[in-house]
Amino acid sequence: MSDTHAESVAFVRDTMIPEQAPPASEAGAVKWVRSNLFPDWLNAILTIVALYLIARLVIGAFPWFANGIWNASSLSECREILDGATGGCFAVLAERWNQLLFGFQYPSTEYWRPALAFVLLAVAAAPLLFWMYLPSRLLVLTALYPFVAYWLLWGGTILTPAVAALGFVVAYLVFARIERRSFALALGAAVVAAVATWFLGGLLVDALPRVLALPEVASRNMGGFMLNFILGVVCVSLSLPIGILLALGRQSKMPIIKWICVVFIEFIRGVPLITLLFVANVVLAYFFPPETNIDLILRVIIMITAFASAYIAEVIRGGLAALPKGQYEAADSLGLDYPQAMRLIIMPQALKISIPGIVNVAVGLFKDTTLVSIISMFDLVGMIRGPILASTEWNGVYWELWGFAILMFFPVCYAISKYSQWLERQLATDHR
Repeated sequence: MSDTHAESVAFVRDTMIPEQAPPASEAGAVKWVRSNLFPDWLNAILTIVALYLIARLVIGAFPWFANGIWNASSLSECREILDGATGGCFAVLAERWNQLLFGFQYPSTEYWRPALAFVLLAVAAAPLLFWMYLPSRLLVLTALYPFVAYWLLWGGTILTPAVAALGFVVAYLVFARIERRSFALALGAAVVAAVATWFLGGLLVDALPRVLALPEVASRNMGGFMLNFILGVVCVSLSLPIGILLALGRQSKMPIIKWICVVFIEFIRGVPLITLLFVANVVLAYFFPPETNIDLILRVIIMITAFASAYIAEVIRGGLAALPKGQYEAADSLGLDYPQAMRLIIMPQALKISIPGIVNVAVGLFKDTTLVSIISMFDLVGMIRGPILASTEWNGVYWELWGFAILMFFPVCYAISKYSQWLERQLATDHR
């Protein structure tokens, strides 16, 4: 009986079988091709048709790129060199690259200034975009960048942006000191402190000699892709906080605040951007005090920011509506007042939900900066349609110039889209 029981004990393996390599059809490039290009007969047909069209396009366009002319002084000279062969006249890019990037009036000796501002933008944006991996103290670089960039692009004494930065610092210190007593009182005191600092600082700048002064560049001399980039970065940066305030104002329980925000949002969303740009060019100057010369770029920034803020406000309102009521009740149970609840609990979750919509508005806004060419501002599109194509040397060159415009806009918009997807994955804590 005991022997039978002993023989029935199961054998337990004490060694592992060596791992075997997967079949060739289930690993590597073969697996990817089978899964993504030829998973079934319908997708296989679509893949073959797509590959055929791509091959025809590449074969047809290759001679145009391969025989391209980079050294010529006009379109007629390019055609003489090609002598009937197919080829692009890329000499227009080699000769007019500075106008395409910086406009035709920005001083050539000062090109290093917008180039340096662009490099510093990447440095200043990194602590804000990748805050989870970089020390928070680096955000000081982000806060200082707008003032440094203004000094680099427009020139003048460095005391002017320094006084502007000092005004914001004083406003922040005043706000932080009074915030616990009353949010509205702290906000009003911060505004008064900033205005007083700017007024006294302006008097001081006029009295002191010019320190670290760069040659001044008027806004009318800004142009090319630089102008599109300035408008895109500034308007997107300003429209996000303004859009948040508009979204919160639209949900306010105070009727006056609510209806002001509602009328503003609905009016702006019901008017085309091109109409607002014409208003900025012609009408907006009448709303400022007499004998004041308001910069055209500033007027355009105001209108584009207002346009984008209205759309971002609706996107964020959708994010606020998507939050369950329990989040608001949780904030109340913790004893938080309205500003604290919005800043610490509600708004972070609403912004996470709203990321795709915000990025969609940002990408569209950056592309819509080309509309300023309609009001005679020589951005990248304005330079192509105006001084370059209007010249006798390059009249008739189209594909090369518009292809260059694509190469300027596509990487920026694609990078914004990829960053938003990465950020969504980083913030997807509710699914982990």
